[in-house]
Amino acid sequence: MEGISSSITLRDLIRTRVREEVAKERQRDWERQADRAVEAFGRNGFFVLVDDRQVTELDGELELTADSDIRFVRLVQLAGG
Repeated sequence: MEGISSSITLRDLIRTRVREEVAKERQRDWERQADRAVEAFGRNGFFVLVDDRQVTELDGELELTADSDIRFVRLVQLAGG
């Protein structure tokens, strides 16, 4: 993601990512979608890796560089257990 601060919380990173995705889909209420994504994170709906380190604290500040690798990994329940 371009144009984000090198010092950002995971909460703000999630909200920025959602805002960008919603803008592509031309939906109007990115804030509602971002709130839902933050709630999903709290329910372990996905996890976030920054430079191969799992980030678990929504409001802890992240130190990012231009080369930081950010991955949002959605968890999917497997069929049959």
